[in-house]
Amino acid sequence: MLHIPLLRKGEPYKSLDVVRVPHHGMGEVFVEISQANGGLIRRDLLDQETGREALSKFSCAELLEICSCAAESFMNDALAVGDDLQMPEDYVRQVSATTGLPHVLVRNNMRKIRGVLAEMKHVLDGLTRNLDVQILDKGFGEIEGQALSFFPRTQSLGVVLPSNSPGVHSLWVPAVGLKIPLVLKPGGAEPWTPYRIIQALIRAGAPREAFSFYPTDHAGAGEILRGCGRGMIFGDTASTGVWKDDGRIEVHGPGYSKIVIGEDCIGEWEKYLDVMIASIVENGGRSCINASGIWVPSHGREIAEALAVRLAQITPRAAEDDHAQLAPFANARIAESISQNIDTALMQSGARDVTASYRDGNRLVKWRNSSYLLPTIVLCNEASHPLANREFLFPFASVVEVEQDAIPDALGASLVVTAITSDSKLVRRLVSSPHVDRLNLGAIPTNVISWNQPHEGNLFDHLYARRAFQQV
Repeated sequence: MLHIPLLRKGEPYKSLDVVRVPHHGMGEVFVEISQANGGLIRRDLLDQETGREALSKFSCAELLEICSCAAESFMNDALAVGDDLQMPEDYVRQVSATTGLPHVLVRNNMRKIRGVLAEMKHVLDGLTRNLDVQILDKGFGEIEGQALSFFPRTQSLGVVLPSNSPGVHSLWVPAVGLKIPLVLKPGGAEPWTPYRIIQALIRAGAPREAFSFYPTDHAGAGEILRGCGRGMIFGDTASTGVWKDDGRIEVHGPGYSKIVIGEDCIGEWEKYLDVMIASIVENGGRSCINASGIWVPSHGREIAEALAVRLAQITPRAAEDDHAQLAPFANARIAESISQNIDTALMQSGARDVTASYRDGNRLVKWRNSSYLLPTIVLCNEASHPLANREFLFPFASVVEVEQDAIPDALGASLVVTAITSDSKLVRRLVSSPHVDRLNLGAIPTNVISWNQPHEGNLFDHLYARRAFQQV
């Protein structure tokens, strides 16, 4: 039986308390994972200086080089997973086995993580606004005659991770280049990616003391977030809500990402159909940067019908199929609950499941012992409908027809907004909106990320503070 241990400051530790995770389709136990209890985590977090001191012995330039080497190791090398060695193809199969992600999507996410590690200098340039990171080595310095000083807000970054997609792990990796140790709680079904990233970084020369890996329960996750000076949490509104007002914790909840087409471009909406499709479907619709809404001033019905025709062609395929675009749900009850929630909301007037006319049967299907939700497009006649601003873990999007002047205020919180328009008034209102975290002007899919700009929040500002500083 493959066993994944804890990592306590980089040292493997097998716990008597284990969780046995099944293969998503076969139901048989696939991997055994050691569990950390709250007491062990509290005890270990009494010493956070060791990891910080270990990283502080390296310059930022050296850590960037380590990240670059780790990129190739993560992508190509045999790395430890417990007492076994994990080849890249083993990793792909293992992630797929416990999460349901098709192999092609796992490989796509591998490349994303590799890219962030390899381009860490550019990532830090974006996060620090082109700060010379040598200033972090000494704690102070000078740029163009101006004295600067920064200090770390924390001795470590605690991160509570999800299981939906490996790509989210690229968001905490820059902490290594910023000399901040990591305390990671992996998602219950996806321990593979953070463990492999850690092993790649250690193989490349990073100090193992900088990495702690604690598979644990909800209470243990709370200990990590309370015990670390700074934290990040990924999840739905129920799991992240308790932390939303804690300034120490960076919350990554649902994205509610959207595409907006202005009146000046809506007459040519067919030109942007591929952008809409990619935004909705890429990565199995599992990312917070997938579009869950198409907001338009007119032509809503035509757009919804065209999207439904295209998306109805997407059906379950084997995990090994390079054309697979859908991921099954490891927990069938979650898929059932999501589909029921959609159907319940559709009972209210003002919305219609357009894809229902183009698929043969129900939205929820069983295929090869796995539960899938087929892509769904809902047409909403008004922004107040319960489905007008929802997000689910599969290719789902609402098409909402609203007068253009009402769109910016009606959008609500949106991680990504792609605005296809040259209308200066609409652009100005979106640019000035405090509810739009990332804005794409032009026909850019919502899931296309430029890593030299902060994706959600700013990890450097989260981990470091600037102090007033002068010297003679």
